[in-house]
Amino acid sequence: MLHFLPVTQSLCGPISPLAPRPVRLWPLKERQVVAINDWGWQKEPFPPRCSLPPQCPHTLTSSVRRRLSGAWEAVDGETAASKSPALPRLAQPKKERLTREINDGPRATLPTLPALRGIIPKALPRFDPTFTSSDSSRWISSAATSEPIPYSSLTVGVPCETFPCERRVSITPHNVANLLKQGFEKVLVEEGAGVQADFRDAAYELAGATIVDRKAVWSQSDILLKVRPPSISGQDNETASFKKGATVISFLYPAQNQNVVEALAEKGVTSFAMDKIPRISRAQVFDALSSMANIAGYKAVIESLSYYGRFLTGQVTAAGKIPPSKVLVIGAGVAGLSAISTARRLGAIVRGFDTRSVAREQVQSLGAEFLEVSIKEEGAGTGGYSKEMSKEFIEAEMKLFMEQCQDVDIVITTAQIPGKASPKLIKEDMVAAMRPGSVIVDLAAEGGGNCDVTVPGKMISHKGVSVLGFTDYPSRLPTQASTLYSNNITKFLLSMAPKSKHFGVDLSDEVVRGAIITNMGEIIPPAPQVAPPPPPPKPDHSPAPEPVVKALTPWQNATRDVAAVTAGMGSVVALGKFTGPLFMSNAFTAGLAGLIGYRSVWGVIPALHSPLMSVTNAISGIVGVGGLFVMGGGLLPETIPQALGAISVLLAFVNISGGFVITKRMLDMFKRPSDPPEYPWLYAIPGVVFGGGYLFAASTGMAGLTQAGYLLSSLLCIGSISGLASQVTARRGNLLGILGVASGVIASLLAVGFSPEVLVQFALLAGLGGAFGATVGRRITPTELPQTVAALHSVVGLAAVFTSIASVMADVGHLSNLHMVTAYLGVLIGMSKK
Repeated sequence: MLHFLPVTQSLCGPISPLAPRPVRLWPLKERQVVAINDWGWQKEPFPPRCSLPPQCPHTLTSSVRRRLSGAWEAVDGETAASKSPALPRLAQPKKERLTREINDGPRATLPTLPALRGIIPKALPRFDPTFTSSDSSRWISSAATSEPIPYSSLTVGVPCETFPCERRVSITPHNVANLLKQGFEKVLVEEGAGVQADFRDAAYELAGATIVDRKAVWSQSDILLKVRPPSISGQDNETASFKKGATVISFLYPAQNQNVVEALAEKGVTSFAMDKIPRISRAQVFDALSSMANIAGYKAVIESLSYYGRFLTGQVTAAGKIPPSKVLVIGAGVAGLSAISTARRLGAIVRGFDTRSVAREQVQSLGAEFLEVSIKEEGAGTGGYSKEMSKEFIEAEMKLFMEQCQDVDIVITTAQIPGKASPKLIKEDMVAAMRPGSVIVDLAAEGGGNCDVTVPGKMISHKGVSVLGFTDYPSRLPTQASTLYSNNITKFLLSMAPKSKHFGVDLSDEVVRGAIITNMGEIIPPAPQVAPPPPPPKPDHSPAPEPVVKALTPWQNATRDVAAVTAGMGSVVALGKFTGPLFMSNAFTAGLAGLIGYRSVWGVIPALHSPLMSVTNAISGIVGVGGLFVMGGGLLPETIPQALGAISVLLAFVNISGGFVITKRMLDMFKRPSDPPEYPWLYAIPGVVFGGGYLFAASTGMAGLTQAGYLLSSLLCIGSISGLASQVTARRGNLLGILGVASGVIASLLAVGFSPEVLVQFALLAGLGGAFGATVGRRITPTELPQTVAALHSVVGLAAVFTSIASVMADVGHLSNLHMVTAYLGVLIGMSKK
């Protein structure tokens, strides 16, 4: 089996910290070592005093191993090497020196990785024509790993960005302080690097950075942090200014900038592309592409409003009604979702489209409508991007886009495929079909654009439609973009730490392996794409066999029903035998109340749950009647129990008045213009008749009037709750609740028999509480109605607590166990409402 074994120094002496590490290739089967260096190659005996370490870091595939074995068998000593002009023989002194260092020196010698990469692809095809350069990259791409360098030996540089219209800076003062805190020797910032992003030199100096000129930042920095790729031509050739063995981290886009990659390799620079960081969970904090796409989506909506002549949100004003604008966002990636979210927050009607089915829930969760075509085809590609679709799907897509362009006001396109030109989604005839004054924002303009008429970097007007082809949306929000990018690049730099507070390139780290482009002059091939996991097996939706249930016979049904009725009737007889009349009277009342409440509430439709809660909350304010029996004194209460009773009455009427007003407002939200007229004032007639008749009858003697009043109040409140079960009867139910509570209060007042002074006190408290509750119910916004119902629920609970406490304190000398238990339960129920 064949392995790579890294070594620590080369034939030419010690290597620099950031230089490539030499590699030794061990063909164990032949017990020979192939030594390849800058002079050529040579085949030597396996050193007898060298042994393999226990770990075997890089094992070759079987196909490559077979090809290498054939190559070594074809090369027999010096003869075969001398026949190959591409593989010159070593001079005898150098050969002897090489052999001596293999046999006598430590396990440290041989070839540098650039030489290995340069020679192996040329040498092996001579002996095996089927062996290609891509085969060699599979087994030497991970052979170079630099020794970790302590932060205290490294200088970080932050140069100015020279790309046209670029206003961002790679590091903010906050992260300068962070790097210095981690132990970096110093951070050099070019003078004026952050000015366009509103980060002044004084802020960098305050954070600990050293402000230097442009020449110093390039020549003295071991690690350079940039936004745009280094320039390779012109008067400001940045690649020529790198310090030997330096490292650069920036956006590189290697597929589109191969000349930049080659220039970096020629200079011996190690480079990392922020745009190539793999999109995995662990690397989300380094994902600068997502950070910039988020800003681009937001800015696209804001920028479109500069060229759009109307509001996004709809309004109703004295001057007329303004309909909301319609926005179509094509592509629901990070930028698309950001645009959808921004447009929705500004009040537009937003529609989203994406070829990936997983985007549906994301678009809908932001409040937008998700558009689909009739053809079902999955558009998800690798790395979270979309893939190219079939011809049939594209035709259906074009038809959908034409229909939408005729209807919407703003179109924002974000569709890009990495390494390829942006797909054309908005054709010229679609632009012509849009209304004059409409806007198209093409976020894919840098890749050629999604619109046929897009001009990258410019805004044009095509048949009355503004088409924005700007390519610098993140740079148009330089402060925010620099802040997010600075966080991304700083965390990525600090993550490359094989040892604590040491910088090193560990190619076994999938994030580093995905982002690295060149390693000390060696162009590293792209990391292999990890195949997505297979889709989960589709669940079996076939109906499960229904269990066979044996039907009961008519005799069995009848006997079970009779047994249940017999048990219930027998239990009531036993309960009456072992309890007293008072208990059975209360049990009778509780049983009927539970049955009636269940039958009344069970059929309420979901839309009326909140109004039902409000009206029942208002009716529960009748607990304040208990405070009537504790009130006393004159125009003002004279004792603590009387004061607590007065407070209970005040809170109860706040709840009663506010509850019925809020119920009416909730029901008004369901009212339609076509509904027939209502005459709620007519319900004042039965109220006046009952009140007048009740007072007239009471003047000649109470007899059973108190119980009659309580009965009427109970029936009206039950009718109120039942009426809230349907929208047809809900308003009548609210009015019946008002009559029920009013009749219960009148009956209680006559039962107590207050003096004129206490009646005045009651009237003042009831009027004040009712006015306050009605005011609150009318002034709150519709969105606050449910929260206000909950608040009033707590108010009536507090009234119940005060009533229970006052009832105990009013007659402490005649307390009974039953009295204490009922008072405790009153306090407990009141607190539970709160």
